[in-house]
Amino acid sequence: MELKRVVVTGLGALTPIGNTKDEFWEGLISGKSGAAPITYYDAEKFKTKFACELKNFNATDFFDRKEARKMDRFAQYAMVAADEAIEDAKLNLDEVDKLRVGVIWGAGIGGLETFQNEVLNFAAGDGTPRFNPFFIPKMIADIAPGNISIKHGFMGPNYTTVSACASSANAMFDALNIIRLGHCDVVVTGGSEAAVTIAGMGGFNAMHALSTRNESPETASRPFDGTRDGFVLGEGAGALILEEYEHAKARGAKIYAEFVGGGLSSDAYHMTAPHPDGIGVVAVMKNCLQNAGLKPEDIDHINTHGTSTPLGDVAELKAISEIFGSHAKNININSTKSMTGHLLGAAGAIEAISVILAMENGVIPPTINHTTVDESIDPELNLTLNKAQKRDIKVGMSNTFGFGGHNACVVFKKLD
Repeated sequence: MELKRVVVTGLGALTPIGNTKDEFWEGLISGKSGAAPITYYDAEKFKTKFACELKNFNATDFFDRKEARKMDRFAQYAMVAADEAIEDAKLNLDEVDKLRVGVIWGAGIGGLETFQNEVLNFAAGDGTPRFNPFFIPKMIADIAPGNISIKHGFMGPNYTTVSACASSANAMFDALNIIRLGHCDVVVTGGSEAAVTIAGMGGFNAMHALSTRNESPETASRPFDGTRDGFVLGEGAGALILEEYEHAKARGAKIYAEFVGGGLSSDAYHMTAPHPDGIGVVAVMKNCLQNAGLKPEDIDHINTHGTSTPLGDVAELKAISEIFGSHAKNININSTKSMTGHLLGAAGAIEAISVILAMENGVIPPTINHTTVDESIDPELNLTLNKAQKRDIKVGMSNTFGFGGHNACVVFKKLD
């Protein structure tokens, strides 16, 4: 069976450095930091008092009050990003065969704020079980694609993948294969997360996973830097319209890039720590290249998982050196988490969008906040430090890894 070709025809982004695809791109190339003191609750007693929150996002700009109250923030973000991507793709919803349009989404946690608030309200009461009737449908991770499909009438495959921080990259790979195999013409894919909450920040602080650079939040996310001390929690959503190539061509769609392959693997090592030698990361990039029919020397750019943790950054770069050998020094490597923070289940989608826009514009966004050399990192690697770099990108890759040892890798190519 011949696999169908898959292309990207629409993008949508809602991020801590820009609330649309274009604003996101401007934030990336200008080296903008999305980190700032937390405004959602009083964080004074928390070890980490800052995060990468969305700026100037008002749900009532997009939904009426009654509708907004029925959705957790992660689902609101998903709807907004998906709507932008659908509009960007110029999909004619009256003409498209909605039975052949799917929605495959990623979320690592889902409605954490809804769960937190309902439990706190119960605990503050007299033991009588008074819960919001929308508690469960607001909280469940699969409600985001459900809401997208209900709004637009898309009746193809509809579900959420959950693999921690690899969730939306997993969702994109699933969507790629659904179209490749001929089951859909179009899939709305991506991911969303809204874990900047009392429970989210408290939980990650308890794990010692977050940076505590409270005196300088904007410089706290510093992938590959010798003084990095943990990741910065972010929130938002990224959406991509994937489309079968002939279907896109027939309707005259703008094509951003071809989605040529993906890979998955497991570290099978530890609940939260990466394997120090990056063996799972080596496997996932090898799987991705094989799936895409590419050679290591074909890769021009890698947006790394690069969370700014002491162990993770080194393990990933070791794996890149092992897979790409002498070609590794010719690759523009970066971590856009230095600007957006870590969007958990939405990270894979947002970072794939960064790779696609870098390819379209011929510019690699920088890895900001680098001031101190880490002696354990190969100095010959081009980590695109502090300033954007011009580069003709024919093939770009994005890595995403999650707690539990979940690894996902996706790769995009300029359309021939």
